[in-house]
Amino acid sequence: MTRILVLVAPGELPLPGLETLPTGVELTTVSAEAELREQLMHADVLVVTDFRTGLLERCWPAHHDIKWVHATSAGVDALLFPALVKSDLLLTNARGVFDLGIAEYVLGAVLMFAKDTLGNLRHQRAHRWQHRETELISGKHALIIGAGSIGGEVARLLSALGLEVTGVARSARDTPHFKQVVANDDLEKHLPNADYVVVTAPLTPATEGLINRQTLALMKPHAVLINVGRGAVVVTDDLVEALQQRVIAGAALDVVEPEPLPAQHPLWDMPNVMISAHMSGDFVGWRDALGEQFKANLEHWLADGDLFNQVDKGTS
Repeated sequence: MTRILVLVAPGELPLPGLETLPTGVELTTVSAEAELREQLMHADVLVVTDFRTGLLERCWPAHHDIKWVHATSAGVDALLFPALVKSDLLLTNARGVFDLGIAEYVLGAVLMFAKDTLGNLRHQRAHRWQHRETELISGKHALIIGAGSIGGEVARLLSALGLEVTGVARSARDTPHFKQVVANDDLEKHLPNADYVVVTAPLTPATEGLINRQTLALMKPHAVLINVGRGAVVVTDDLVEALQQRVIAGAALDVVEPEPLPAQHPLWDMPNVMISAHMSGDFVGWRDALGEQFKANLEHWLADGDLFNQVDKGTS
């Protein structure tokens, strides 16, 4: 018997597509902490859709039979607590499911700032007919921090519309759709050239606080920051200051630190900021896609095959 435990947030529906599983597979869905503590002792496979900070680490048993943990997200930072990192269990993620949705969000943000859509809406609300000139995006330069599958899809869409796209990754390499991918150490050298700085990188010790007062000061005054990675990659107070002082022109933030953003936070009312609720990749049908992806990987597991989307717990 293979026992699969699915951790969902309170009130969240079960992961779609898991109603019918192969013979010999037992599925349990939990959300309460007490249930989680009990069921972790008996699980072979853990599927995590609830990434409440600290919950899983707090409940992680000293002795268990878990061999595989699957995250229904691209980022796995919430799962990289010491006991899990040091274990020999396999960790997989939802790489590929959200790539196109996030890339389309980034493209929309680029167009929104280039065409001054926020300005249009302000003038419309004021019933004011105000002619202006706007920017062409063809020929502009985008710097994408994180050249993985999401960053690559963003590069594909932006380059198709004539933007020159540079990626930033752990090491320099040749990657389709990027003019070049440079090493992290070269970030500060390339920030001054970017019209759009796009964060798609996961949260790691190397990326936490990467966008801060120093790096923001290197950006062009008309540059725009777009964050679809993790909120903590950007130092929020430094970003607020940079926006207030017009160090940069604007920001589109699908992720922030903290989340949810407090109701009285100054970012909400800034005229040069767009905020969305960590939803850039959540297209209609995304939960079905997650269920299908996990079932496909489960078939590999049951057949003693290699799991796809394996994550290196030491470098993520």
